[in-house]
Amino acid sequence: MRPFVAARLFAGTVSVFCAEREAVTERMNDVQLKSFLIGTEERAYRYLGCHRESRDGIPGFVFRVWAPHAAAVSLTGSFNGWDPAALPMQRLENGVFEVFSSDARELDTYKFCIETAKGKRLWKADPYAFYAQRPPESASRIYDISGYPWQDGAYRRAQARKKPMQNPIHIYELHIGSWRHKADGACYSYAELARVLIPYLLDMGYTHIELMPIAEHLSDASWGYRVSSFYAPTSRYGEPKELMALIDACHVAGIGVILDWVPSQFPKEEAGLMEFDGSFCYESSDPVMNESPMRDVRLFDYGSGAVRSFLLSNAVYWVEEFHLDGLRIGNAASILHLDHGRHLFTPNEEGGSENLAGKAFLRQLNQTLSALRSNLLISVEDESSYPGVTRPAEEDGLGFGAKWCSDWARDLRSYLALDPVYRKFHHENLTFAMGYLYTERMILPLCHDDVANGNGSLIDGMPGYYDDKFANLRTLLGFQIAHPGKKLTFMGNEIAQFAAWDEKRSLDWFLLGYDRHQQMHDWVRELNRFYLENRPLWHNDTDEDGFRWIRMDDAEHSSVAFRRIDRKGRELIVICNFCPVTWDHYRLGLPKKGCYLPVLCSDDPAFGGTGVPIAPVRTEPVPCDGLEQSAEFVLPPLSVMFYAPE
Repeated sequence: MRPFVAARLFAGTVSVFCAEREAVTERMNDVQLKSFLIGTEERAYRYLGCHRESRDGIPGFVFRVWAPHAAAVSLTGSFNGWDPAALPMQRLENGVFEVFSSDARELDTYKFCIETAKGKRLWKADPYAFYAQRPPESASRIYDISGYPWQDGAYRRAQARKKPMQNPIHIYELHIGSWRHKADGACYSYAELARVLIPYLLDMGYTHIELMPIAEHLSDASWGYRVSSFYAPTSRYGEPKELMALIDACHVAGIGVILDWVPSQFPKEEAGLMEFDGSFCYESSDPVMNESPMRDVRLFDYGSGAVRSFLLSNAVYWVEEFHLDGLRIGNAASILHLDHGRHLFTPNEEGGSENLAGKAFLRQLNQTLSALRSNLLISVEDESSYPGVTRPAEEDGLGFGAKWCSDWARDLRSYLALDPVYRKFHHENLTFAMGYLYTERMILPLCHDDVANGNGSLIDGMPGYYDDKFANLRTLLGFQIAHPGKKLTFMGNEIAQFAAWDEKRSLDWFLLGYDRHQQMHDWVRELNRFYLENRPLWHNDTDEDGFRWIRMDDAEHSSVAFRRIDRKGRELIVICNFCPVTWDHYRLGLPKKGCYLPVLCSDDPAFGGTGVPIAPVRTEPVPCDGLEQSAEFVLPPLSVMFYAPE
């Protein structure tokens, strides 16, 4: 992959693009503005913002901004000395201002100078800018996103024939700035990252990456969740077309790319969306409801058609222009509930606490994206347990493709943090998720929240001595792979990093020079490959027929056993021992007469285990666990074992 080929090819496509885009903007002038205001416009970024255009044969750029309450707006930038009087913008209908500049050039910086109704001047970045200055600077940059020569056609055609939830999904959650640093301590650019990340993902057996928010944000400490420019990939790692090249290279290698997308909030920054034209444009005018008391951010007003169009268009933009395979929406509780995180709230028109406009927006979002590409994976994190988030809208659901099962992760981490002697008193933490798992289509996340915000790392939260911690982590990761639900793990979990994640520094890759960490890395690689190669572990994730308990109530031994079954009836037996004791002569019921072979065990010395000998077992006609056949197993301490019928 040579990411800069795009720039050379682009030069020859400009004239064609100008003619096409000029015609499009003429047709959209009235129609798109009307749909924008009623909240049904899906591509507002093609009209608003900055676009290459020619007028009277003179090439330049046209700038448009929605500022309905402004008294006046002018364009200021590096091409006119930032003079507010140089380029006054013309007021069009419906609160849109426009100006054409023949002096502006690609990569020039600019802002809108807005004169409010009270006579105050505000310098605002372009909400629809495709590129922005590198933080801490906050101006927008002129950038034409057209012309990248995508090479992922074969990948996209193959994906179009697939249903995501019927295929293996193991997502590697990635923060670009802290995954790995170069020798000089600098972050990798988008282009450099492609050369080192993709071979790693292929070697480790991950199917997707999920990028933590990469829309431009001024604060590194926000991890990207306080977006300052929703349409601009962060300039920290290069230009937008270099991000396209990274995604393209992932696709050519067969790796899907998902983006953590933030439609719930925006920061209270001077150049940002807050009180954009001196009044409330993107947030509610209700002072009780327009801020989050938990996060000191402004909340989007989903009752505004222009706001819905801004967000719908943004989702379409990332999927359509960057060829993403999916989006993940976090903090959906703040979109769905008016009382989320607050004691005082303004009820809805029915007198309740449900955000009816927020619910309608999420439905509209999923319907829009599903119509765009039916194979997109749109997932959601909702801590409020809102019912039916993955049900279709016609069944009173929200229409998401999958939901993060955060309760599963929280219960399991709480269980594994206990000294094993006390685990038998909390055995329900292992099994409770199966009581609700099939109410939604689930992703099992061991995500960034588990290793940040004071939580420490996964391995550091495990009890016991050094080797015990590794054994517990191997068991946790094996249980995640065996459990119904798609998988997500945060970077660093696979090397058993002891330090809590810090967005300012690289992961501790030097740890792979130590035996236990390298063995954990080997375990994760083998586990991921085993997952990909065994259909019972992923083919039937959303169907109760894909899972059967063999034994769920053995709290005394802190053990569980279950079957994973694919749609053709092929199956694996999974046995998990969460106690640091070997259980000999452990009899379990088995579904069929015959011999069962051990195919993978976390206690293997190659992965740092104790190496307790395990062997094939042959069934006996001894009823056990409600089954006619059974056999005696040896359960190594703190282990997960997979058996397959011969």
